[in-house]
Amino acid sequence: EYFPRDKNFLYEIAHWFPRMAAYYDVYGWQHKQFLGSGEFTLEFGNYLVRITTPNDHVVAATGVLQNPANVLTKTQIDRLKQAETAKEPMKIITAEEAKANESNKPSGKKTWIFKADNVRDFAFASSRKFIWDAQGHNVEGNKVMAMSFYPNEGNPLWERYSTHAIMHTLNVYSRYSFTYPYPVAISVNGPVGGMEYPMICFNGPRPNVDGTYSAGAKYGLISVVIHEVGHNYFPMVVNSDERQWTWMDEGINTFVQYLAESEWEDKYPSRRGEPQNITTYMASENQVPIMTQSDSLLQFGNNAYAKPATALNILRETVMGRELFDFAFKTYAQRWKFKRPTPADFFRTMEDASAVDLDWFWRGWFYTTDHVDMSIENVKLYQINTKNPDIEKEIERKADNEKPKTLSMARNESLPKRIDQYPSLRDFYNDFDQYKVTDLERKSYQTFVSSLDDVEKSLIDAGYYFYVVDVKNIGGLVMPLIFKVEYIDGSSEEIRVPAEIWRYDNFNVSKLIVTKKEAKSIILDPNLEIADTDLSNNFFPRRTIPSRFQVFKS
Repeated sequence: EYFPRDKNFLYEIAHWFPRMAAYYDVYGWQHKQFLGSGEFTLEFGNYLVRITTPNDHVVAATGVLQNPANVLTKTQIDRLKQAETAKEPMKIITAEEAKANESNKPSGKKTWIFKADNVRDFAFASSRKFIWDAQGHNVEGNKVMAMSFYPNEGNPLWERYSTHAIMHTLNVYSRYSFTYPYPVAISVNGPVGGMEYPMICFNGPRPNVDGTYSAGAKYGLISVVIHEVGHNYFPMVVNSDERQWTWMDEGINTFVQYLAESEWEDKYPSRRGEPQNITTYMASENQVPIMTQSDSLLQFGNNAYAKPATALNILRETVMGRELFDFAFKTYAQRWKFKRPTPADFFRTMEDASAVDLDWFWRGWFYTTDHVDMSIENVKLYQINTKNPDIEKEIERKADNEKPKTLSMARNESLPKRIDQYPSLRDFYNDFDQYKVTDLERKSYQTFVSSLDDVEKSLIDAGYYFYVVDVKNIGGLVMPLIFKVEYIDGSSEEIRVPAEIWRYDNFNVSKLIVTKKEAKSIILDPNLEIADTDLSNNFFPRRTIPSRFQVFKS
């Protein structure tokens, strides 16, 4: 990256050396060509790298610097030592020192030596413009130096957020997977918007020239640092084949990124992970299944990042529950670290560790382009007939009285009636009350009650409401059913039905809801947790969905 103001460059160097094709015990040699989408399939190795630069440059790289005395000043070395126990990120090179360095001219060269063990790649960055901050961080017993390198153009955003975002990522990701295994974690600001390598990543967001910044720039920086540092776990350690299955690193990593963002602050503006954010894509035509080779994907971001991340969030929140999912996911990460898993290994491990059959979930979310659209088609109300004539006949009377009058009946009411003109025409049936209870009916009821035991009597008198809710699967993707029942008295309750309800019929099911209170309405997916693409059919009775349109002057 060239900076016209001070006529300096910032270099980010990656993919700069040849390596042997990876050998995959499942598929053999991985020699698919890189076409621009599916990234890298790499093997682990140990690196000792010497980088010779102008002697006023500062270098950040994969691995641990081996010769600080030869390339750093005594002040920088002392500051690095202090940073190991600092409470906040500490400047190794300050903004003023970096600005002064921008006008320097090199007087020679320096060679920086870095050593990195058990990594699958190596990258570095070099510039005389770098501000450098660092803080030692204990990650579950592993002492890690979290560091950021950035030009003055990156402030005030970078000095405030970058290194904090690194440490936050290491905390959250380690808790959900395995302890971060490396001694350093680095974020570099330069021309690359976001790209990951072992122990180092390149990230782009910056403030405006005057130092102000938008919310988008702030959260964009935090999110990209979390995402790219998070790639140290997936796929830098859990070494999946990105060339074939991009979702195994991007999708899984985006999911854990969402968890980390949720722990940064309340209402963090996560782009991906929330089910409601994927519904437009899920309902669209221009898509292929997640389980499509990387170079053949349509809508790369939605397919490889957003949809698998959302699927895992739904699996965690709605299908399995957090405790069981987190145990299974951590088992996968620990079982497959420093190995190369296939999608089947992920699917099997999640099921093996949780003892939950998830075949239906993998099939629907990963192998099809079906979407979620559940519709409440009908609700039928049933109540127990008590056989008590004093109760039942009053119910019948009320129902009869509440029947609507037809148009003809209403108009005919005012017509003169012959029976009113000639009262002698009236007989028993004109004055008969069909809902009047007779002694014989009461006696019959008492005989019936005497034949019941105490449990049966309590059921008859309990006043239960039996609602049968008919649900249609329009979108094709089966999901658990979550109902919110709102009652006449103002209270409500949530009823959760696992996806196994669809096992005999993928398209139509009925759920019986038994309650002692009369329901006013029933809502499907009240918490927006299953990525339902059409909310208008999730209500019974139906509700008007408000919308607004603009008026244009012709």
